[in-house]
Amino acid sequence: MNRADVAPIAARAEAVKSALIDKGLLTSEAINHIVHLGAEEWRHENGARVVARAWSDPAFMARLLEDATAACAELGYEGPQGEYIVALEDTANRHNVIVCTQCSCTAWPVLGLPTDWYKSPEYRARVVREPRPVLRELGLEVPEEVAIRVWETSAETRYMVIPLRPAGTDGWSEEQLVRLITREALIGTGMALPAK
Repeated sequence: MNRADVAPIAARAEAVKSALIDKGLLTSEAINHIVHLGAEEWRHENGARVVARAWSDPAFMARLLEDATAACAELGYEGPQGEYIVALEDTANRHNVIVCTQCSCTAWPVLGLPTDWYKSPEYRARVVREPRPVLRELGLEVPEEVAIRVWETSAETRYMVIPLRPAGTDGWSEEQLVRLITREALIGTGMALPAK
């Protein structure tokens, strides 16, 4: 079979959707709901709000570290791929980074759908073996004295990183803090933005 014989991805996706609906395994409404969640509600800004709350509220931070799934749900961030979330707190001595080497599992409600670089075979293979060089290539220089811990996200456990709070943000509101927290900081391939 040559490439000309393969239907475009959109046509193949539509064929799979139709087959699932015809067999009664899914409904159009269920598919439309998931598409809506992915496009409109599953965003990394949700995770930024979780982290900003944790930075501002020690009791919430304790609940987040104890049971991140329940703590995220307190703020309304739950649902498919939001089960079994574990929050990883960066410290002055340890930097956390997450990866799914098998596919591209993430906690959709708080990280959004995975980006292309997170799904890339190169990132998935290399960050486990050589995290420091990979992070450097992605623009993050982790000091040698800081240990890097790579965590394998899976269908059973999904991680999110609580990055270090930037200096000079004491007294900031949660809304101000949210603007400092990027998707990369929540995955561990970046840090929270500095205070300006």
